[in-house]
Amino acid sequence: MRFAAVAAALSVAPAVVSAAGQMGYALGTKEADGSCKTTQDYKDDFDAISGGSGAKIVRGYAASDCDFAKNILPAAKEKGFKVFLGIWPDVEESFNNDLDAIKEVAGTYADQIYAVTVGSETLYRKNFTGSELKDKISTVKSEVKHGIKVGTADSWNKYADGTADPIYGTADIILINAFAFWQGASGDNATSVYFDDMYQAIKHIEGKVGGADKLPEIWNGETGWPTAVGTDYGAAEGGTENAANFYKSGFCALIDWGYNAFYFEAFDEPWKPASIGDNGKAADETTWGAMTADRKAKFSLKC
Repeated sequence: MRFAAVAAALSVAPAVVSAAGQMGYALGTKEADGSCKTTQDYKDDFDAISGGSGAKIVRGYAASDCDFAKNILPAAKEKGFKVFLGIWPDVEESFNNDLDAIKEVAGTYADQIYAVTVGSETLYRKNFTGSELKDKISTVKSEVKHGIKVGTADSWNKYADGTADPIYGTADIILINAFAFWQGASGDNATSVYFDDMYQAIKHIEGKVGGADKLPEIWNGETGWPTAVGTDYGAAEGGTENAANFYKSGFCALIDWGYNAFYFEAFDEPWKPASIGDNGKAADETTWGAMTADRKAKFSLKC
């Protein structure tokens, strides 16, 4: 499906799609050797991100992990960045630790905190029901003040199939993750799959909230493509050329249509352990970066 048809079907007001959306990157908390990043490391990250792409916003996943919130926000203030802070709610300990980490810095760095996401694909992993996630979001909203938006991030199909319906009206901001790669889309079909995923999710949300003008703020929370040759999933083939093509024809095109999107991820993370994907093959999660671990762009990052 061409995204022109998607945009028309969404009935989005022309003013919404007349200007380019915001682009950002998912950002890890560790250096290549697995050591925790310092404030200076985040400053270096920001210089590479803004210099290579012009982006000025990043998202993390767990505010207390490696003192993410404490270390990144001073760097964000100095470099003019905004940050999505995350709460990992899957277990009570991480939920409380991340919430405490955010409350500790929210007053000082409210201008640098764009939003707080409660969970990342918790519905996809069936850690919570929609109602349980709504309660978690409500708790965070009651604790985190200073005008900071609170929402969640989940897989596109959990929005499209109604699993997430209970959170509408509570979540200020919705992040929709959509990976054509993990659907086994070939390079020449990946953009259409990606756009259709976003269309299905947004169209369902629009129907539930009563129209496009009542939608919460929506971002594409994650999309991306691995650059290592051999990291294939069905017809989706890893490699720098394929990643560069998807970045330009998919990620950048969505932004050009006026939608906000995060690319997963800014930098390679070679410290990550090997895992096995759903297809039984090794799932290398170390080479999803638009840049190498030493902050060198793999392809043009300008949209």
